[in-house]
Amino acid sequence: MTIPTEGKTQLQRFRVPILLVGTAVLLIAARALDTLVSGVPVLRLFVGIGAAAGAIVTYRWLSQRVENREVTELAAAGRWHGLGRGVLIGAGTFLATMLLVSLFTDADFTSGSVWACLGVAGSMASVAVTEELLFRGVVHRVLEQRIGSIIAIAISSLLFGLTHLLNGNATLWGTLAIAVEGGALLAIAYTATRSLWLPMGLHFAWNFTESGVFGTAVSGAESESGLLRTVLSGPDVLTGGTFGPEASLFALLCCLVPAVWLLRRVKLVTR
Repeated sequence: MTIPTEGKTQLQRFRVPILLVGTAVLLIAARALDTLVSGVPVLRLFVGIGAAAGAIVTYRWLSQRVENREVTELAAAGRWHGLGRGVLIGAGTFLATMLLVSLFTDADFTSGSVWACLGVAGSMASVAVTEELLFRGVVHRVLEQRIGSIIAIAISSLLFGLTHLLNGNATLWGTLAIAVEGGALLAIAYTATRSLWLPMGLHFAWNFTESGVFGTAVSGAESESGLLRTVLSGPDVLTGGTFGPEASLFALLCCLVPAVWLLRRVKLVTR
């Protein structure tokens, strides 16, 4: 359907609040659906994947309609390559974190549930996709257009970290750690590729490995049973405490490696 010129102008004038509200609604809806099916792992898997796919389609449609542009950050070309590379970086980075944590603290691993692991996969797919659409697809992208890459990375990363204060076991240190290792790394991944596929794959793999494989707390949210159940004992600065391994010093160090590697490929936008 063709949008009248006047209609396009009105939509474009309010494009930022429309995109912010729209993507925030997608995130909230995905969380609500996950809560509804949390007790049925197989259903949780398919609902999560469906929510992720639906969010991508909706974001593409909304961006085209209110911005009248080609949504290049979700281009089909390079989609699987970007997702795959992101999964390798995210899983590898968290595995390195857990290796260091287990070497320097007391880590107790017991068997969990394959079914629970599958359910977490669906949940983390919807979380990764909707959060990337909001924080990198809208917040970071719009800020970068207006104030340049460096400040956009800093502000979008801080906002990303602060939203995790809403989680049950959130701590100020944990949210700051998330802002650096999660927010900054993911913003740099987007800036380096101008694509959401790499940060989506990275975000999903980190969260899934953390919760779906090791069964630890994620960003202050209560831990779930995954493929394993992991109990970490030791100083909070090394284990992350109740916030989860993301608040560990080791997580910061491990995330610094791919961040620096990707930063070398960034072409900064200056204002």
